[in-house]
Amino acid sequence: MHPVTRAVLDIFDLETGKATLLLASDLHIEAPNWAPDGRALFVNGAGRLYRVPLDHPALHPIPCEGLVHLNNDHGISPDGRTMAVSNSPGRGTSLVYTLPATGGTPVRITETAPSWWHGWSPDGRRIAYTCIRNGQFGIATCPAEGGTETLLIGSAHHYDGPDYTPDGAWIWFNSDRGGQMDLWRVRPDGTDPEQMTRGVGDAWFPHPSPDGRHVLYLAYPAGTDGHPFGLTVTLNLMPATGGSSRILTTLFGGQGTLNVPCWAPDSRRFAYVRYADTN
Repeated sequence: MHPVTRAVLDIFDLETGKATLLLASDLHIEAPNWAPDGRALFVNGAGRLYRVPLDHPALHPIPCEGLVHLNNDHGISPDGRTMAVSNSPGRGTSLVYTLPATGGTPVRITETAPSWWHGWSPDGRRIAYTCIRNGQFGIATCPAEGGTETLLIGSAHHYDGPDYTPDGAWIWFNSDRGGQMDLWRVRPDGTDPEQMTRGVGDAWFPHPSPDGRHVLYLAYPAGTDGHPFGLTVTLNLMPATGGSSRILTTLFGGQGTLNVPCWAPDSRRFAYVRYADTN
């Protein structure tokens, strides 16, 4: 059980530099996505998926037939019609499925576990995900309808959080392959890996903005082991071309705060979850 009483779904406005509370919940919700039409957010909680309309914020369950162990690796397709989810009945068992965004019968996409969804290609034809293959972490892609997996990059280091740039030219991810957890990017064919941050704490879950100008990410204190829940973290913004980052806000959270793509379609706002510490 998570040692919190409330999960708070916030929307941050880049123009004002302020966050607005959209929803507070006793359910431990996580990982907001923004619908392409701008009208709703999607979150997970207690193994289920929920839609949160912006005009009347509340948790509306999305039926996912047969899947009751959904984790915080989920996201809606660019056309708004399909949801990708990751279901984990046990440790190391996560598989990626797709289903209609309104709910329905899931279709299994990845053949091998564990696989954790993290991004749609801009044309909606492929998905990117974190995986463990032959005992090593890596970043992989496969067709959105399922099919042959392409392992883009992997090694004895950790790899996580792949997310496409809006032009499809790069996939951003985080890895400790350079000595500490930093942000990297790689071409969709696995070529030209490039380190994009250095010395900004332990950087996780990079999300390029829809207009291609920024990358948003979560940072833990340097030396943090993994991406745990229940720490003071920062949400940072950097130019998509690389360069200095700036801290937008500091909060109590970590795992569940910013795991998946969370930008509004207008690139002016993004959603995240913070938590109330009861310790």
